[in-house]
Amino acid sequence: MVSTDEPIRVPQGLAGRRWLFPSALVHELDPDARTSGRRPRRTARDWVVDFSCFLLAVVVGLAAAHSLPDEPGLSRPLAVLDQMLGGLACAAVWLRRRCPVGLAVALLPVGLLSITSGGAAMVALFTLAVHRPFRYVAWLGGVYLALVPLLYWLRPYPHLSYAAVVVFTALLTVSIIGWGMFVRSQRMLMLSLRDRAHRAETEARLRAEQAQRLAREAIAREMHDVLAHRLTLLSVHAGALEFRPDAPREEIVRAAGVIRESAHEALQDLREIIGVLRANESDDAEGGRPQPTLAAVDALVAESREAGMKVTLLDHRVADPTAVPASVGRTAYRIAQEGLTNARKHAPGTEVTVRLTGASGDGLTLTVTNPAPPSEVPPVPGSGQGLIGLTERAILTGGRLEHGTTADGGFEVRAWLPWGES
Repeated sequence: MVSTDEPIRVPQGLAGRRWLFPSALVHELDPDARTSGRRPRRTARDWVVDFSCFLLAVVVGLAAAHSLPDEPGLSRPLAVLDQMLGGLACAAVWLRRRCPVGLAVALLPVGLLSITSGGAAMVALFTLAVHRPFRYVAWLGGVYLALVPLLYWLRPYPHLSYAAVVVFTALLTVSIIGWGMFVRSQRMLMLSLRDRAHRAETEARLRAEQAQRLAREAIAREMHDVLAHRLTLLSVHAGALEFRPDAPREEIVRAAGVIRESAHEALQDLREIIGVLRANESDDAEGGRPQPTLAAVDALVAESREAGMKVTLLDHRVADPTAVPASVGRTAYRIAQEGLTNARKHAPGTEVTVRLTGASGDGLTLTVTNPAPPSEVPPVPGSGQGLIGLTERAILTGGRLEHGTTADGGFEVRAWLPWGES
């Protein structure tokens, strides 16, 4: 059985028609009944089956009792004892669900003394095959079959030969055991299908939760990449206005325009990301904002230059940027964006170099390098989460990303992304 923390609910069809099912099966399918520890209550079907088994045992016992006067050498006291034991065996049939093994064992010696208990013994064997594993059935069924020749040698049947009655009884015993094992297999199959369906539902729910978590993590990375770039522009120009209040009017107007535009773009990006989160969709959802590609790197460099950065784009030797796969191009854009953002934050006023080369089959190489910041610039603390996210992005696309200080004290971010042949 599959053990899970979440209770397994009874199927809707079973909940309304429990009386059609055995109590043992309802007990297995009902989590409330299984966790309560109480014995399963008989259903209406159980009462019908139990009464039918009792009636069958009584009918077989009466038929056997009818042949007792014809049995040679049987005295009246032995005949009365036979019928008394048969009556007790039939009454014990009502205990078959509570202790099937005990009932089958108890009827073994009774069967040697009482022919009228044969029906009850067959019911006990059937119950044992239904409710207990095969090892119990094999042992007790084998003992029953071994005692059949001894029983009819001690108590010869008056209407059939010894060989015929032994063969008939042995075949009947094997048939009853096989029928009980078939019923048990059907119940186990139903429980197995229940467990398989529940396992499939659990796995589907876990896959959905994992996909949702991955999508939200991707959105969080996207929020960091986008908003960090915009907010850094705001910080740089606001700082320039703070430290140079006597700047020319043209520079103040241009800085204020960049601040206003960056704030507008940041709000727009934040609004779209929150909208995606509320809609429970990924950043690739249909109807969302178009994602940047490799062709947008030129526009990113131009935007940084307009914001006052010194950016040099070298070795831009990608003949057709639109041929780069969308996921690779988007990752390259985010790496360039994060590299420029970090350079603007940690090394303001320095000249940043962006190198972009690659071809189909060779991969795409992107490098963002900045020299050491001026000594008068105070160090800005950073968490490093952006570079960690970029490394994860590169690995997810099948590439790699390396970063660290250079020999002259600067900083370099170098990435290689796969670009297979089309």
